[in-house]
Amino acid sequence: MREKKTPLEKEWEAIRKKELKYLNARADKKDSLLNRKLEEKVPEKLQATLDAAFCKAFELIFEKGTGIIEKTYRREEAKKSYQINEFTSQIRQDRKSLKAFSKKAKGSGNLNLLISGASGVGMGVLGIGLPDIPLFTGMVLKGIYEIALSYGYSYESEQERYFILTVIQGALSYGDELMEINQRLNDYMRTGSLPECYNRAQQIKETAGTLSKELLYMKFLQGIPIVGAVGGFYDAIYMKQIVEYANLKYQYRFLREKL
Repeated sequence: MREKKTPLEKEWEAIRKKELKYLNARADKKDSLLNRKLEEKVPEKLQATLDAAFCKAFELIFEKGTGIIEKTYRREEAKKSYQINEFTSQIRQDRKSLKAFSKKAKGSGNLNLLISGASGVGMGVLGIGLPDIPLFTGMVLKGIYEIALSYGYSYESEQERYFILTVIQGALSYGDELMEINQRLNDYMRTGSLPECYNRAQQIKETAGTLSKELLYMKFLQGIPIVGAVGGFYDAIYMKQIVEYANLKYQYRFLREKL
């Protein structure tokens, strides 16, 4: 007779299926009608300007801004919440207690979506596009930091920054590129080591490039007063993509380590 699967094994099987479904759903990218209409209007140099702005935002936050971001949420309470969930899962050993970690992560993610959307729309109404990038980048990192804490992970080490940057890059990628990035993340979970060729500046550049390419048209639109509110609203849409993938990969990592 086949042995009955444990709650942990069932959750692991579920997250593997969820990952496959996510990858299949993003096998192809479809440009929106709005993007196609804006394509001819966007200045050629805007892409390079966005690349530089995102690079600078990541470098500044990693060097000096993490402490500021931590003031926007209760880190110690998040740690205690994780410890309580961990203790409960060890005692009960059921699927409900294992799901408590992802439930907590989703809760913090939803709140950050609301904040990101409100700030993006507000900036857009005023016609503020490029200056919104440090704020948007900070919100993205805040969202991922809170998800990490929900699963018991820190975010200060070079290894964790590599994981976070790669998660952001993967969240806004499609097709073969997404498959390759997803495999990189899984390889990191398996080894716990940085790739031999890892260079933080290069990884920041790659992640910034993916962000700027995906947000190019919306940041251009956000720079136009009033109608820029539409571009600002997309801050929440892209934020949702990032926290969704981040939650998937942290949950995958969390369950893999438990097994």
